[in-house]
Amino acid sequence: MTRPLLPFIANSPWTAALVVALASLVVCALILSTLLRTGFAWWLATDIPNDRSLHARPTPRVGGWGIVLVSVVVMLVAAQEVWLAAVLAALLAALSQIDDRRGLPARVRFGAHVAAVALLVGLNPASVPWWALAAAGFLMVWLVNLYNFMDGSDGLAGGMALFGFGGYAIAALSGQIPQLDLGIASAALAGAAAGFLLFNFHPARIFLGDSGSIPLGFLAGALGYWGWLKGTWPIWFPALVFAPFIADASVTLLLRLARGEKFWQAHREHYYQRMVRLGVGHRRTALVWYVLMLAGIVLANLALAFAPLGQWLVVAGWAGVIGAAGVVVDNTYWRRDRTLLSSRLLKYPLRGSSYADHLIGRGKR
Repeated sequence: MTRPLLPFIANSPWTAALVVALASLVVCALILSTLLRTGFAWWLATDIPNDRSLHARPTPRVGGWGIVLVSVVVMLVAAQEVWLAAVLAALLAALSQIDDRRGLPARVRFGAHVAAVALLVGLNPASVPWWALAAAGFLMVWLVNLYNFMDGSDGLAGGMALFGFGGYAIAALSGQIPQLDLGIASAALAGAAAGFLLFNFHPARIFLGDSGSIPLGFLAGALGYWGWLKGTWPIWFPALVFAPFIADASVTLLLRLARGEKFWQAHREHYYQRMVRLGVGHRRTALVWYVLMLAGIVLANLALAFAPLGQWLVVAGWAGVIGAAGVVVDNTYWRRDRTLLSSRLLKYPLRGSSYADHLIGRGKR
């Protein structure tokens, strides 16, 4: 068991984690409230709606100024074993803030993500073959970017942070070899995410922004890797904890690649975006995802007590559940499109031409 800097954490880890989470919630909420009240939030970065947005009014993108700032300070003070992850997350947040305000080339942003992951893994290598480390690094870089892709609906990314890092904290503190620094760091992130959600749940007054989503994605991978490195959990655990995000972003990317689309361009094809557009709305979409997140995290923590075969059966079973949920959304979306097309064909009965030709003709006129 690692011994943290503050004796209180070692003597009462669960109480300490709860205190850290509550303090992080309060401080994060105070920071974001101050940014809104002073108007400084709009100066830092503002999201202007476009035709691919799910929101209709300009909204400040400053969630990272609360979540990342609070979490990094807690990690540097009370969870020093993960100091490198904290420093790298802060650097990614600073770079992403520049991107939020002015925009940066994709190669610069992606290069920074790769460099941060390579530095963390290179300085803390697991005792596995090089190709396994390379695969872990690749998955961590993907997690950084997919978290950014999934930050597009009120309450979604903040909720995943609350539940995901909360799941990390429980597993880190309840294992046979408790990892106190990992548990405290995760508790701080979960608490700060809860503070952010006070302003981000529908109707959102603040968005996460790249300065929040990029560091959160990095920390989800970095702390997940750290737990695996220290023997706190198996390699599948972080993937199961963040399974809804990973599944949505990965399947959407593969489908766009299969259609020859430019996957790096903004779009509205994620499953959570389809749910909002189907009329489920931001609030109910977030609540449905929260149920999925919470169920997967409870299942992941329970499965840690199983034999390896049982653990992988749980992973496979939950992957099937997530896949079935995606099929339901797909089928509902396709039925909606067919119904819409049928109604338009009835409205514009044409002979000798298709409805598409009719639309093209209208466009030319």
